[in-house]
Amino acid sequence: MFRTHTNGELTLANLNEKVTLSGWVQTIRDKGFMIWVDLRDRYGITQLVLDEERSSKELLESAKKLGREFVIQVEGTVIERASKNPKIPTGDIEILVSDLKILNASELPPFTIEDETDGGEELRMKYRYLDIRRNPVKDKLIFRHKMAQKVRNYLSDNGFIEVETPVLIKSTPEGARDFVVPSRMNPGQFYALPQSPQTFKQLLMVGGMDRYFQIVKCFRDEDLRADRQPEFTQIDCEMAFVEQEDIMNVFEGMTKTLLKDITGQDFQDFPRMTFADAMQKYGNDKPDIRFGMEFVELNDLVKGKDFKIFDESELVVGINVEGCAEYTRKQIDELIEWVKRPQIGATGMVWIKFQNDGIVTSSVNKFYSEEDLKKIAEKFGAKAGDLMFLMSGNADKVRTQLSALRMELGNRLGLRKGNEFAPLWVVDFPLLEFDEESGRYHAMHHPFTSPKTEDFHLLETDPGKARANAYDLVLNGNEIGGGSIRIFDKDLQSKMFDLLGFSKEEAEAQFGFLMNAFKYGAPPHGGLAFGFDRLVAILDGNEVIRDYIAFPKNNSGRDVMIDAPAPIHQEQLTELELKLDLKS
Repeated sequence: MFRTHTNGELTLANLNEKVTLSGWVQTIRDKGFMIWVDLRDRYGITQLVLDEERSSKELLESAKKLGREFVIQVEGTVIERASKNPKIPTGDIEILVSDLKILNASELPPFTIEDETDGGEELRMKYRYLDIRRNPVKDKLIFRHKMAQKVRNYLSDNGFIEVETPVLIKSTPEGARDFVVPSRMNPGQFYALPQSPQTFKQLLMVGGMDRYFQIVKCFRDEDLRADRQPEFTQIDCEMAFVEQEDIMNVFEGMTKTLLKDITGQDFQDFPRMTFADAMQKYGNDKPDIRFGMEFVELNDLVKGKDFKIFDESELVVGINVEGCAEYTRKQIDELIEWVKRPQIGATGMVWIKFQNDGIVTSSVNKFYSEEDLKKIAEKFGAKAGDLMFLMSGNADKVRTQLSALRMELGNRLGLRKGNEFAPLWVVDFPLLEFDEESGRYHAMHHPFTSPKTEDFHLLETDPGKARANAYDLVLNGNEIGGGSIRIFDKDLQSKMFDLLGFSKEEAEAQFGFLMNAFKYGAPPHGGLAFGFDRLVAILDGNEVIRDYIAFPKNNSGRDVMIDAPAPIHQEQLTELELKLDLKS
């Protein structure tokens, strides 16, 4: 056998045992008369020792040939270390080597396989199989595995059945672009990779499965950010004969269980906030409520003072940054430049300081008296030592811009601590949003979301005011899950398709299979999908999902390790009856 034990399990309880170990060479320390080797595997590190007194000359010569990342097998005896290492579980012992085999030599790695490596991110992604050997990456993948086990256990204990749904489906308009797959057997026709198993889980409810879940790959061809990947994982769930409260209770329970198991903290009922309140108070529908800086609207106090920028704005709104009145002009100017970046798009920002001596000053002293400024500070609830930032413009845009500033300040001031958790339900989303460019409504979530029962009549009179029977679960400023009660009545679903601008023919072509299923007794149903990658990252005190995916893509959607996507041979194109017409 290659090993009797792993490199993380031997202790003083194993003294004098004959053992066989295998693994990778982490480090070698050659003192001439004595050689130490740290042997590593997934489980830990064990120190090996060879010396002139107890080891043969041939064995010492073999050890001197070792290099970093050589794969070796050793036999030896467990002995007590003279100089112990309390930082590792095996730090009390070492192995006096009696036999050594080099199973596979290694070239010098392109970066050091250490917790603190010298390799940049792009280089480590190219050699991801080496990066996985490092503890920070390995531990994240193990953490992900444990999370998946906890989720499966919770859902199975609550009567859910795991069902796999197809990966090759038809293209449906669900928001992002589809990845498409040509069909060789059906020339000129294409499969699409699922953005989610939405219609299939609804069909499973029609099929009577009652409670379904799946930890499933989903695919979206969209522009990437650090926290997005073209392929990602959902915990996809659906339930029959339920109302909104039933679903929220089940998945709040699951989230509480995960938080308890991982953080040791018990959480009371999660707070709830309407979409309208979230937008008004925080400027986005996934607010981080671990810290304050709620928005304060100031139109009534700042307009009519001959400050043209404020007078001509739809909304003037600001935040109070506690204890930051000592910010220098350089620091404030840097923040102003930050919000003027194209990603944020603001044209500027006004500041007001409530100084420690009680004097209130501002970048707009020319237009506002100290009494005016004190009234503004009073509306913020500001106190001596606080700093206020004000922004103005189109209401929707300025809220988005101020929200970005609030989150940036939360990061800079250390208010977004990875070991603190603040869950929140956001409810009462608009059912539809009007797109000026296309001149029609789009579904805020997806076309299968039911309006709230009390808003059904608005579909005929004022569709834009109808609220969705939908809910998002937010954790630390990130949407970790979202869902809705679904439409299960074919007439209401047809009405929704009409509102979204589908012709009868388009609706039939895209969703005829679902509409047909509704003819045969569809139960009331609804569900929720968690973004598993993001949930794992946040519960591990992080936010970047790429760190928790074994083989991620970069920000351009490329796998730099295998160099994909890549061209395919002309023979394959011919077989698929495809011809490329690339625009240069």
